[in-house]
Amino acid sequence: MLATEVQALLESKDTGWTFAVQGEGRNFQIEAVSDDFESMTRVKRQQAVLRLIADEIAEGTLHAITVTALTPEEKTKRQGLGI
Repeated sequence: MLATEVQALLESKDTGWTFAVQGEGRNFQIEAVSDDFESMTRVKRQQAVLRLIADEIAEGTLHAITVTALTPEEKTKRQGLGI
């Protein structure tokens, strides 16, 4: 699977979240940005993103997934730090 395919899959879920995906094969790094994450813990944010691709993970299409889920403010702060 390509990163563009994973990104399209995530965007097809119509969450309104912004995604950036890197990786290839079955291993991907997903960055999700949304105001919805404001009241969630880091683990709950990751779980929310992983739920979107749970079927693909269960089927083995996707395997090693790293999720970074941020609010827009957190994303801006990271960019200011060069991360």
